[in-house]
Amino acid sequence: MWPPVFIEEVDAVLDAYQHEVGRQSPSDDGAIWNAVERAVRALNAVDLEHARIETGEREELAEYFGAVLTAAGVDLGTLTARRGLHPLELTDPWRDW
Repeated sequence: MWPPVFIEEVDAVLDAYQHEVGRQSPSDDGAIWNAVERAVRALNAVDLEHARIETGEREELAEYFGAVLTAAGVDLGTLTARRGLHPLELTDPWRDW
């Protein structure tokens, strides 16, 4: 269904995101939001090239972004509420996919 190069590029973005979040303090909103933004913009670039992220993938990716934060000790509900967002809207400010 997906070309191997697309899978490799998405995996690289998600791995980098997970590692970056893991290096941040869970209470450092600025660093956490920067990590989310960088990863979302990187996925935008991957999707622009391959046009493979559709509704199902979009929902799974949004859940993954939140799960990584939760696993790193970030209170996702509090983080997003401070910006007037619902946790499922975590990627919305930058997401093109």
